[in-house]
Amino acid sequence: MKTNQFAAVAALIFGLAGSGVHAQQSETHLLNFQNADIRSLITTVADITGRNIVIDPAVSGQITVISSEELTADSVYDVFLSILAVHGYSAIDDGAVTRIVPDAAARFGSGVANGTGGGQDQVTRLIPLEHVRAAEVLPMLRSLVPQSAYLAAHETSNSLLVSDRAAGVRRLQAVIERLDAASDNGAEVLGLSHADAEEVAEIANQIYSGAEQPLAIPDARTNSIVLRGDTAQRVRLRTLISHLDTPMTEGGGSRVVYLRYANAQSLVPVLESLVDEVGEGQRQRVRINAHEETNSIVISAPPAVYREIRSIIDQLDIRRAQVLVEAIIAEVAADTGMDLGIQWQFFESGDSGFFGGTNFQTGGRNILNLSAGLASGEDGATVLPGGGLNLGYVDGTTNLLGIELLEIGALAQALATDGNTNVLSTPSIVTMDNHPASINVGQEVPFLSGSFVAEGVSTAEGQVNPFQTIQREEVGLKLRVTPHINEGDTIMLAIEQEVSSLAPIAGAVDLITNKRTISTRVMVPDGSMLVLGGLISDDLSESVERVPGLSRIPLFGELFTYRSTSQVKRNLMVFIRPRILHDQKLMDDLTAGKYRTIRGSQLEQRAGRSVLSRREETPLLPELEDFLQTGQGASEPDGR
Repeated sequence: MKTNQFAAVAALIFGLAGSGVHAQQSETHLLNFQNADIRSLITTVADITGRNIVIDPAVSGQITVISSEELTADSVYDVFLSILAVHGYSAIDDGAVTRIVPDAAARFGSGVANGTGGGQDQVTRLIPLEHVRAAEVLPMLRSLVPQSAYLAAHETSNSLLVSDRAAGVRRLQAVIERLDAASDNGAEVLGLSHADAEEVAEIANQIYSGAEQPLAIPDARTNSIVLRGDTAQRVRLRTLISHLDTPMTEGGGSRVVYLRYANAQSLVPVLESLVDEVGEGQRQRVRINAHEETNSIVISAPPAVYREIRSIIDQLDIRRAQVLVEAIIAEVAADTGMDLGIQWQFFESGDSGFFGGTNFQTGGRNILNLSAGLASGEDGATVLPGGGLNLGYVDGTTNLLGIELLEIGALAQALATDGNTNVLSTPSIVTMDNHPASINVGQEVPFLSGSFVAEGVSTAEGQVNPFQTIQREEVGLKLRVTPHINEGDTIMLAIEQEVSSLAPIAGAVDLITNKRTISTRVMVPDGSMLVLGGLISDDLSESVERVPGLSRIPLFGELFTYRSTSQVKRNLMVFIRPRILHDQKLMDDLTAGKYRTIRGSQLEQRAGRSVLSRREETPLLPELEDFLQTGQGASEPDGR
């Protein structure tokens, strides 16, 4: 006993010095270390246990060990492992060598073990699961392992991979065994014979609203309900549904289906065609009517027929996408013409006698019918109305040696026309998928279609008043389009485009319209631009009227010649760009951009007005933000 007391005192002295060990010649040992280097403890344990220990360079630190009773060599090693665990180190047995490494590196050197092993041994274990998914319990188990441990789920084998000290792995495995227990939760399908699956499921879920998830899930295609939950819950649900799934009275019942997007009147013929092939006796009990005011459909039919009709309604009553179609129509045209010539007429004096001369029709005027438009001047001179340069003269008589011979009339005409047009139109229109839309911007222009004189109708001066018939035609821009959205946001467009305008042409007796039409079907990706068609033409027309023989005389022959030239050049291109309006934000952005463009044009017009005008009375749209907040459709005169 004295020997033991001496050993304890010696160990205490060595501990105060930094490290100490008292080893008896017997098999028991007493450990006492105060603020000693951990490597000293490792060296002492190697001497006591006879193990070959390799120390990782990262292992360092100070330790304190206080023991009050002697320990065997095996107990010393167990205490040693506990000391390492407290300081974040592990001992890995590798054959005849034991390696001391940090915990972070210990799991890479530990083997996969399914046996027990020491409590402080670093082990890696693969724990299979049978009743629950490994990925579902993984978040729950992470909080039960230290930061140095490794825990992961292996989906293929439905297992958990754990790397930790043996004691921690055993504790975690006990928790997993309790979680991986067979449950009576399940699912079953219950078919309905009379009631509607969606309505019954809604009632059942309202009654059991305290459940975390809906216990009754309807399947409209098979008119059945999927029940889930434990056995007791499913039994209660089956009992409830069996009471609800009862047949209705003979002749069926009437139900109202409110539509959200489709039109009730257009949908009724489609639904009626579905029941045309039903048996004659049952067909008489099916009635489908549309209620226009509420956009709803009233159905009176047996349950089986009603479920079929309701399924079709649900598939047809869907929200359709909207499409913005923007077009650019650019046309440049130049029409030029020139008329140049002289006409002559000779008359013998008196009521009858010789006459002759030239009469050309190309210029639109001839000397013989000028009386309808002549305004007599002084001394027999005549003033000719109309465009271009027209010079005419009519002399009563021509005297030669005092003898009256012939009356002479002459008309010289020079006319040049030049009509240039540069049309740039950018129409745009918004419509729903598969719905036609049209826009028409233009004027109705009157055209003289005919005239007649009624017998016995005359003015106060005795002149006859003819009647004229007028036909009005639309001149301007017409766009008709029907979009069809296909898979992949590709849009098929059925387009009818017409552009018409007035154009002056030399020699015309009435208005002339230029008309361009396109009727086609095209496929355009969403947001892309496509040229629909173009027209490039250059027409040149020249005509010459002349008197044979006399017109061939040099210089003098021009008095018996009439020339007319007309040239028309056109260049027309039509571009189209469709855009699918997927969401409300895109529609709001496009609308705001167009709104601000119009308001900017109004501001520019107000700024460019004369100082004499009253600028404050110029119409001006309100700010878009103010308009959306107040909801007012008009602004104050100052635009605020």
